[in-house]
Amino acid sequence: MRHKASPLSLVLLGAGVFLLVLAPLLVWYVQPHAKRTPIDIDTTTVFTGTGSYFDTSEVETVEGRTITITRQVRGDVADSEKSGNAVWDVSTSVDHQGTLPASDPRDALQWTLERWVTDRVTNEPVHCCEESPTFDGEAYLKFPFDVEERSYRWWDSTLGGVVRLSYAGEQEVQGYSGLLFKGEVEPTRTGVRQVPGLLVGKKKIPQVLAEEWYSNSGIELVVDRRTGRIMNAAIGPRKTLRAPGSTKDAVVLLESKRVEFTEETQRRQVELASADSDRLAMLGTTAPAGAAGLGGVLTVAGVVLVVRGRRTEPEAPNTHMMTIPHT
Repeated sequence: MRHKASPLSLVLLGAGVFLLVLAPLLVWYVQPHAKRTPIDIDTTTVFTGTGSYFDTSEVETVEGRTITITRQVRGDVADSEKSGNAVWDVSTSVDHQGTLPASDPRDALQWTLERWVTDRVTNEPVHCCEESPTFDGEAYLKFPFDVEERSYRWWDSTLGGVVRLSYAGEQEVQGYSGLLFKGEVEPTRTGVRQVPGLLVGKKKIPQVLAEEWYSNSGIELVVDRRTGRIMNAAIGPRKTLRAPGSTKDAVVLLESKRVEFTEETQRRQVELASADSDRLAMLGTTAPAGAAGLGGVLTVAGVVLVVRGRRTEPEAPNTHMMTIPHT
C-alpha cells in the first residue's frame, strides 16, 4: 500500500508551525521595537487654575485671577532619526486672561523654549543634539515604559533640578486607571533678577539683584502604567522675589494652589494612553499567546492527519511476466 498526506493536513501543519514561530518573534522582536518613545509627536497640553501674579502695568500682585499654562511638544524627526534618540522641542507659556489668546508667546507672563533629548527605549536623558537645558532624572514629559510602583526622579524645569516623586496608589482619570505620584518642592533659590530696590523694600537703592525663589506645594502626576504617558498633572507653583540675603518674600511673581490639566487635555491624554497601551498589550501578550495557542492546536491537528488520515491508494498490479525460454 502506498500512503500520501492530504493537502489539508499539510496546510494545517504549515500554519501551525508558522504561528509557533511567530509568537516568540512578536515578544522578542516586534514588541520591543514598538516600545519606543515616538519621534513624530505634536501635542499640546493645557493647565488652568486660579491664582496670583505680578501685574507690571499696575506694579503690584493681583489675586484671584485665572492662570493658564500651555505646553506644546513637537518632535524633531530629522534630528531624531540622525541621532537615534527622541529629540523634542518644548514651548511653555504662562498666561493670564489679558494675554490669551497670545499671538506671540513673548507677551506671556513667562515663556520658555527647551530642547529635550532622551533615549527612546530607557527614557534616560541623552546629552546631544543641542539639548537645552542640560537635565537629569528618569521622568520628564513622560515616564519610562512599564512604570513601577516606586519613587521616581522627576525633572522640574522651573527648579532646574530633580524632584523625588513617591508612588501614592492608583487613581482614575476620565474613567481610566493610572498610577499616582506625588511630590513637593521646598522654597529654593533659583537665580537673581535686577529690579528697582523699592520693589523689594530697598528704597534707598535704585537697582538691586533680587533673589528669585521657587517652591511647589503639590506635584501630582497620574501615569499610564504600560506607556508612561502622563494622563493628568496638577502643580502648586509659587515664584517670589526676595531682597538680597533676606529670608522673607517681598514680591509674589506667580502663585497658585493648584493648576491642573483641563478636562479636554485629560480626555486626549487618556485616549492616546489607552490606544498605545492596547497596541503594546496586543504585541506583547494577546497576539503571542493567541498565536502560540492556535499554532499548537493546528500543529497537533496537522500531525494527526498526516499520521492517521492520509489517503491510501492501492498499489498498481505487477504486469511483469516471467519469460519462459524456448527449448
